[in-house]
Amino acid sequence: MGNSSRSAAFLIESRLVDAARGNADACFDLGIAYSSGADGVDVDLVEAHKWFNLSALAGSHRGQQCRAEIAGEMSAREIAAAQRMARAWLSTSPERRAA
Repeated sequence: MGNSSRSAAFLIESRLVDAARGNADACFDLGIAYSSGADGVDVDLVEAHKWFNLSALAGSHRGQQCRAEIAGEMSAREIAAAQRMARAWLSTSPERRAA
């Protein structure tokens, strides 16, 4: 595993822990990573939309803006998939259910 792969894995793991707690900034950071390929993460607009959506739901205005921006580059099917993934994340995250 190269340095960029280790860096990406660490970024994702550390932000997922915070995202599971409902941290809007962590969700936003994950959206940025997946939308831009930051820190060696593979670009994945569906995954990015999911995280921006979760960030927006947690109250982030920046999350709302970025979600709208990347939605313009996505198909309706991709957006629907991202929305399903966001709902699944919310339904399986115990901290989010308790919030």
